[in-house]
Amino acid sequence: MTMRNRLSVAVCALTALLSVLPLSPAVSARGIAQQYQPEVGQEGKDVVWVPTPETLVAKMLDLAKVTPDDYVMDLGSGDGRIVIAAAKRGARATGIEYNPDMVALSRLNAEKAGVSGKASFTQADIFQADLSQATVLTMYLLPDLNLKLRPKILELRAGTRVVTNAFTMGTGIPTVQRKSTAARLTCGLSRPRSPAPGTGRRRPARPSSHSGRLTRR
Repeated sequence: MTMRNRLSVAVCALTALLSVLPLSPAVSARGIAQQYQPEVGQEGKDVVWVPTPETLVAKMLDLAKVTPDDYVMDLGSGDGRIVIAAAKRGARATGIEYNPDMVALSRLNAEKAGVSGKASFTQADIFQADLSQATVLTMYLLPDLNLKLRPKILELRAGTRVVTNAFTMGTGIPTVQRKSTAARLTCGLSRPRSPAPGTGRRRPARPSSHSGRLTRR
């Protein structure tokens, strides 16, 4: 057998061996993410997937006044765009997403954007996830889901900013609203203000440094 034939046999044998070896979970997940193409309107556990336009993502983070000192959590994070945008501003950010394919895609997107060190994604149910460390919470859910999340939101540390796209969080939470041609954004505090000393009544809501109109919803 000539040297060329021997090399050809060796290459064929190595190719066959590699074809049957199991891939590591990281390599396998990366391959799935590279091939996965989500479709607008696809069914999810609680809502269909409708990605937030990048311009609106920026406005949501602007309204919450996200800084590098914040820890942003996005509920139903989809392809990871809000988390990645927050990480680009220097904040730590985590996306909670039920669809494992979306989680893998988000991690790949964060890697491509160069923010893997600050952006993380967890495959979990938004109603079971631990939100206690968040200083900013973002969401684009339906009204009934926002209301279902209220008990968890009201347990967060006072002053946590909660930004919702299109839908509000019900009554009793001081909010700042901003309307645009794309959607209505609402930024609320995690808790109403404490009672004024000696009155037993809540202090009146005051305009914050956020632009917009402060209302009680």
